[in-house]
Amino acid sequence: MHAAIKPASDDELDAFLNAWPDRDTATGLHFKGDELLIKAREAMIAAVHTFNSAGLHFRAELFIVTSVIAWTYLLHAYYKSEGVDYRYKQAGVVKKTKHGADMYWELGQCLAHGGCPIEKGVIDNLNFLTEIRHEIEHQSTNRIDDALSAKLQACCINFNDAIKTLFGKEFALEKRLPIALQFVTFDGAQRASLVGQNLPPNIAAAMDDFHNRLTDEEQADPKFRYRVAFVPKVAGKASKSDLAVEFVKAGSPEAVNVERVLLKETERPKYRPTKIVAKVKAAGFPKFAIFDHTKLVNELNARTPEKGYGVEIAGQWYWYDGWFEKVMEKLNEGWTR
Repeated sequence: MHAAIKPASDDELDAFLNAWPDRDTATGLHFKGDELLIKAREAMIAAVHTFNSAGLHFRAELFIVTSVIAWTYLLHAYYKSEGVDYRYKQAGVVKKTKHGADMYWELGQCLAHGGCPIEKGVIDNLNFLTEIRHEIEHQSTNRIDDALSAKLQACCINFNDAIKTLFGKEFALEKRLPIALQFVTFDGAQRASLVGQNLPPNIAAAMDDFHNRLTDEEQADPKFRYRVAFVPKVAGKASKSDLAVEFVKAGSPEAVNVERVLLKETERPKYRPTKIVAKVKAAGFPKFAIFDHTKLVNELNARTPEKGYGVEIAGQWYWYDGWFEKVMEKLNEGWTR
């Protein structure tokens, strides 16, 4: 039956073996037919790896640039699967680069297309990071990791959700690596020492401008920024003592049963107004007086309980370190009586 088939030459056999099976063994994706999806997945993996690498000082910038590439490839892969032509056209003719290649949509155009499958909160997150990317391109920036941390983590989680929803759970990133980004934590003293070290003005302005265009509900969307509060936990039983973090759903029997989880809140230092004034003077503002303190308290409605700056005990107001940090922030911004 096969006698009529010409045997392959040595060169043809070598070429076949070099190309076969031409698939990613981890996902089964074909390197040619599924190139866009492979690139999308690997770009986000590279973004997480880079961010979590020790010794890097501009992790947020590197993550943003690489994750934008990942999302662009992911949406290109989706539009290709849906038969959507994702090339720029002018008068019905495909636009070309100066070297003759087709011009494909950048991320912003992918998100703006009517067939975009991404949720509103995810789009807000990506538009925010894209605006920040434009501000940091070709510029020197201070460390912005902490200021953007919630948005960066949301971007990573959103991508993992999207690739599973659009293409299948077998392509989830957690099969390859943890998707939690590792952020630096500071103790109280370290945070106080950072007062006055503000974001670059252009970055702060870009963030404020974008936030002002969103409603409170849109800003609270975990798809836009993902935030988790951790409280020190004392395990009730020896068998539980190795659990660093335990998540309990609000309203569940576990949350109601206070005997199961014991949360121990550390009592924060409290200061009378005169002590706050003394701390401010020692921090470099010798002319700051009790009159200035009272005026600033009234201007900011600082005794509002929801703001968490202090507490009233036996008819007297005591201030927390957070209020001292706020006072320092206002003075560093140039506040005067």
